[in-house]
Amino acid sequence: MLMIDHLIGHTHAAEVQGRQCDSLVLTSEQRRWVRGRFVSARGREVALALPTGTVLQPEQILWMEDDWYLQVQAAPEPVLAISPTDARSAVSIAFEVGNRHFPLAMDEEKLLVPDDPAMVQLLNRLGVAWERANAIFQPIGHAHRHEH
Repeated sequence: MLMIDHLIGHTHAAEVQGRQCDSLVLTSEQRRWVRGRFVSARGREVALALPTGTVLQPEQILWMEDDWYLQVQAAPEPVLAISPTDARSAVSIAFEVGNRHFPLAMDEEKLLVPDDPAMVQLLNRLGVAWERANAIFQPIGHAHRHEH
């Protein structure tokens, strides 16, 4: 089992050229976990034991060997896609979502929130247009804090 307890620094495209890419496909919540066991897309067992506060980013390279490397990929997940009518509506919705301590993401003109009954109830109460979707969920404000 591959044990990853720190992140490698920034890598350039030339460093991975000629190496096989393996992926760790994770949801937004899983990208915030600092401990866990996973199986990569190519069947490698991976254990994470990262510093507290680490948030993995899509496309981030976690590990490199001579002939392969392991990269984070964001998994599509169930979300509610909200269509605000204007900027004022978008800010109001973002405030209400944040006031309930839920994460929020943006996808072009749509706001995304987790598909959760509390969010459905809130959006219906606010009278905003929304639909269920599967999308990459990259919450605003969950930036990578540790580079070791």
